Order: sequence, then C-alpha cells, then structure tokens
Amino acid sequence: MERNAAGQRRRVLLGHLLRSVFSIALLTGLYYVAPLEGGFGLSTILSLALGLVVFGLLTAWQISAVSHAQFPRMRALEAMATGVPLFLLLFSATYYLLAAQDPASFSEPLTRTDALYFTITTFATVGYGDIVATDQGSRVLVTSQMVADLILIGVIAKALVGAVKIGMHRRSSQTSAPDDDEP
Repeated sequence: MERNAAGQRRRVLLGHLLRSVFSIALLTGLYYVAPLEGGFGLSTILSLALGLVVFGLLTAWQISAVSHAQFPRMRALEAMATGVPLFLLLFSATYYLLAAQDPASFSEPLTRTDALYFTITTFATVGYGDIVATDQGSRVLVTSQMVADLILIGVIAKALVGAVKIGMHRRSSQTSAPDDDEP
C-alpha cells in the first residue's frame, strides 16, 4: 500500500512539473508568434492594464486553488510557473512595441528576445549594461514594472505561501498523509 502511495505522489509530481513546463512553453511560444504590430499607444497601455488585471484574477484564483489542493506546495509552484511568465511577457510585449514605435526609447533596437531579456533583467534586479531606457516614457514604464515586480515578489509570494500553509493545515487535519515534498 505504501508503494502505491509513493507511486501516486510521483505521478502527481510529474503532472505538476509537466503542466508547469507546458505553461511556460505555451506562453513563451505565444509571445513569439503574437502579431505585435501597430506601434505603441493608448491601446498598448490599455492592453497592458487589461493583461495585469487578468494576471491579478488568475493569481487570486491560483491562491484559492493552492489552499484547496491535495499537494499545496506543488500547486503553488505550478501557479508561479504560469503567473510569473505571463507577468513578464506582458511587459516584454509592451517594451517591444514601445521600441518599435520609438527606437530612441531604449539604447538599442529591441527584438522580441531583447525585450524579454530586458524585462527579466529588470525583474531580477541584476542591473543594466547593454540595454537601458533612455527617455522619460520608457523610464516611467520600466519604473512601473519595478513597482509591480516588488508587489509580485512581496505580496503575491506571501499570499501563495499563506495558501500553502492553509492547504497543508487543511490536509493534515483531514488525514495523516505523507508530506507532498516526498517523491
């Protein structure tokens, strides 16, 4: 019976890992094939805002799902594997459109890969060297991402950790099942 439980845990872990990898690959693939044209304007800002609202709703749903999951830690990792790439790709697409509309916005022209690199560099707070925002508009946009990054890292990560604790408590009160971190 214990052997069957270990096999089930491995299958659940594999499922979470595969869904996480699939989510990241799908979102990144969509970013590279999306018709990002038409330049930067009000519609781009509105699209970014709408995307961030969708991200917020997705995150709220994910937090609830984590607290009710059979394996809350694995579910939280899967939630991060969906939410963080979506968040980063929203900003990356916005930077790409801004650079296409106004090449002077950044120190060099941005391809989609360059925009993604710049977005992740900003998120990781490792500093810049090769690509920098050069005008007021792009600096405002980058500053907005930095503030949103802090919110993502602080508030949303704390909420996910809290949801994991609730889920683990709920799970331990229902049964004395082994920890979900064991393969």
